[in-house]
Amino acid sequence: MGALKWIVGFLGWVSGGPIGALLGFLLGSAMESGIDAMRQLGGGQATSGTGRNWQEEWRQQSTYRSRGYTATEQRNSFLVSLLVLSSAVIKADGQVHRRELDVVREFVRRNFGENAVDEAMRILDGLNRQQVNIYEVGSQIAAYMNYSQRLQLFHYLSQIAIADDEFAKSEKEVLEAVGAAIRLNASDISSVIAMFYKDSDSAYAVLGISPAATDDEVKSAYRRMAMKNHPDKVATLGPDVQKAAEEKFRQIQQAYETIKKQRGMN
Repeated sequence: MGALKWIVGFLGWVSGGPIGALLGFLLGSAMESGIDAMRQLGGGQATSGTGRNWQEEWRQQSTYRSRGYTATEQRNSFLVSLLVLSSAVIKADGQVHRRELDVVREFVRRNFGENAVDEAMRILDGLNRQQVNIYEVGSQIAAYMNYSQRLQLFHYLSQIAIADDEFAKSEKEVLEAVGAAIRLNASDISSVIAMFYKDSDSAYAVLGISPAATDDEVKSAYRRMAMKNHPDKVATLGPDVQKAAEEKFRQIQQAYETIKKQRGMN
């Protein structure tokens, strides 16, 4: 039936805009060979059989942007966003490292099953051969994905960047640009990066504050970051994404405990 059959149907907002343009080229042959069956797999509904070509079908998909999105649509859109932005992060240092690809592969395996892995990696390979404009893509993601989901997306991208056991300056710069493109606050960008890029002030950066902060400011920062990054806020993306969010939440708690111990706070 061709690649991508598991994400073609009812993708939601990623069907249009710059992400749709990037994926449209990759989806072309797959949709020509089996659009009806793919729509059934993706959303449980068949096409009318009017013989529309794949470009028309792809444009029609964008009309779903005006609807509320189901949990499945949100999960599929999250994955596509991850694949597109992963390409930018993976290529940041001019090399494609196997360990970085393995992080993406494992995410797909856990959330979509073994049968989806090969197809997702083919998408990523195709994206790696294209030029991804992170500002255009990021603007689309920011417009349709809620803040907590974007934070979790950025956490995955940071995990990919550090997968080769190095955090190159170019990767850090691309991550910061991606964070800005998806409209994360500067303090949240620094917070997530600090979870992977450790130095003496990492605990403070995770909480989005400086070492000069007062004890009361430390406590307020912790409460603010804990609320913003609570795992329940990404529950619609599935149990494995929520589990990853729990790990991020634990890192925030650990940063707080580290500062409390250093200062002798109660």
